[in-house]
Amino acid sequence: QVHLVESGGGLVQAGGSLRLTCAASGFPFSIYAMGWFRQAPGKEREFVASITSNGDNTYYADSVKGRFTISRDNAKNTVYLQMNSLKPEDTATYYCTVGDSPLTLSTVASHSTFWGQGTQVTVSS
Repeated sequence: QVHLVESGGGLVQAGGSLRLTCAASGFPFSIYAMGWFRQAPGKEREFVASITSNGDNTYYADSVKGRFTISRDNAKNTVYLQMNSLKPEDTATYYCTVGDSPLTLSTVASHSTFWGQGTQVTVSS
């Protein structure tokens, strides 16, 4: 079955960086788009970034554009989220998910079926 394990979260000061990792198994990783969402307390889960199966195309929420970078290593079945210039409003639990084709991943959380357990990111001011 699909198994997603996120790691790399932690506590960081504003302006700092973190690199999140999502290790995937149980499905043909290299033929699916992948993405990251986040959920802050009391808020809905929101889209952060996605990447097509071959890594050629990436998409970002406006709130993270220019600060976050999504990438993947198909040989390792892993997707990454490099987060720079972190802000307190980036504080959330971050989740990775699987798209529904090589090219597409919905930006609506309820459209995704598979989620990892999440990794907590806390940015202090």
